[in-house]
Amino acid sequence: MFKITTEVITGAEVREAVEGPDAGAVVLFFGTVRNNTDGRVVRCLEYEAYPPMAEKKMAEIAQEISEKWGLDRVAMVHRVGKLEIGEVSVAVAVASPHRKDGFEACKYAMDRLKQIVPIWKREVWADGETEWVKPDAVFFDAPKPHKTAPQTD
Repeated sequence: MFKITTEVITGAEVREAVEGPDAGAVVLFFGTVRNNTDGRVVRCLEYEAYPPMAEKKMAEIAQEISEKWGLDRVAMVHRVGKLEIGEVSVAVAVASPHRKDGFEACKYAMDRLKQIVPIWKREVWADGETEWVKPDAVFFDAPKPHKTAPQTD
């Protein structure tokens, strides 16, 4: 299951998409909306995506997991629209015979999702300001910007 949705994400739906009698482990990760970022109070988050492209990229991640760990049951669901504090924005599940591979593959799936799946996030601050969040550079292989002068605040 690879899905972009406006609906509430439930653990049961995601778990059921991957579980099976040969799975000794089902690892389920939820990403939730937190109330702060870098010391700033967050009121809510807004997500946007182009579902056909995003879901295709999710399927590519599952293929990578299959090639790397031999695991074929992966589910990824990301919610779009306005999400309140505490709501689940993303869920990733991986079924595996043993927990070690399941945990590693689930972490890999979430990291890759943030890296290559075209989903955009806007933070809405408590003061009413908004800011589109850039992807975390730690996930990209692009060279670091060259420093030319010290930064001042």
